[in-house]
Amino acid sequence: MAPPDDELNWIRNSLAGDMEAFTALVKLYQKMVHALAFRMTSSLDDAEDLAQETFLRAYQQLDSFRGEAKFSTWLCQITVNLSLNWRAREKRRGDVHSKWAGNLIAENDGVGEFPDELSRRVQNALNRLPAKQRAAIVLTVYENRGHAEAAKMLNCTEATISWRVFAARQKLKRWLKPVSHE
Repeated sequence: MAPPDDELNWIRNSLAGDMEAFTALVKLYQKMVHALAFRMTSSLDDAEDLAQETFLRAYQQLDSFRGEAKFSTWLCQITVNLSLNWRAREKRRGDVHSKWAGNLIAENDGVGEFPDELSRRVQNALNRLPAKQRAAIVLTVYENRGHAEAAKMLNCTEATISWRVFAARQKLKRWLKPVSHE
């Protein structure tokens, strides 16, 4: 670990726009942040994304670091908050998959696939959607955003969002119909 004086200098220099100083901070703490994110997610890919997001957020909010705690503590706090948000998104996503799977089972009198298989099929079907329709479904169903908010986020009208959601749902229903076992 670097002496605290070096760390404080790197922080000051980073605030002054010195990217090499911030790079030194990243190098110093990247293993710690990545390990923490991995422990929170149990996924190497998600941990990598969260570590990158942590350092991006730290850079953007560096002027809010007051030095009352260690810099490493501040980074851990950012990592944990981002990980908790990630976990909540994953839970909502899982809930949506379970709901879709439950609806499919109910529509088919429980005949067919197990919920995990249906969940995979739902995710695969979502991935087949055109990007704009997938974005509309993800924002309105997975993220619980209203059509007005989704329209602002996607820079289109509410009517466009409604149409995209309708079209996506029609495709998903068609793609997720059970295969007949004749």
